[in-house]
Amino acid sequence: MKIKGTYHYHMCPVFKNGDMEKIQIGKIVNAVALKGEVKIYPYSEPSRFEEIGKLYIENKQYEIQNVRMQGTTVIVKLKGIDDRNAAEEQKNKYVYITEEQLPELPEDEYYIRDLIGMTVETVDGEYIGVLNDVLQNTAQDVYEVKKYDGKMVLIPGVAAFIIDINMETKKISVNVPEGLLDL
Repeated sequence: MKIKGTYHYHMCPVFKNGDMEKIQIGKIVNAVALKGEVKIYPYSEPSRFEEIGKLYIENKQYEIQNVRMQGTTVIVKLKGIDDRNAAEEQKNKYVYITEEQLPELPEDEYYIRDLIGMTVETVDGEYIGVLNDVLQNTAQDVYEVKKYDGKMVLIPGVAAFIIDINMETKKISVNVPEGLLDL
């Protein structure tokens, strides 16, 4: 399978919290106005908050009553958080959804959590290491691969370098420029 075009990955760390697996999708960074709205820094697509209907803060589930975007953050009104004081109490807490709430991704798009730990090798089958993370704070995604010697190598997450992602074999095939692995 050859992957063409650009890649879009969704950052969703998974945490076991009680009996249920929850996926972290953001962090509450502040209270907004007087009616209990919270400002959330999203770890994935901000529009996801309009679709999920409910979320968790720690172990408590909240119904989403209203969502609006403000730049790169999301302003959310949650049922049961009805004033500024209650909203302030949520500051610096993480928000979660359940795995069932994750949207189905189109072909050739993956959740980062599903890629981490996959074996990374050259198109010739030479072992490079294990995918440690996908960094998304740059102009393009960057694959952080932990080599057998413990050193990290960074591979641009573009079709010219990421040739194949095989979810069945848990392998990522890459084509890297000569010398990149020696850095």
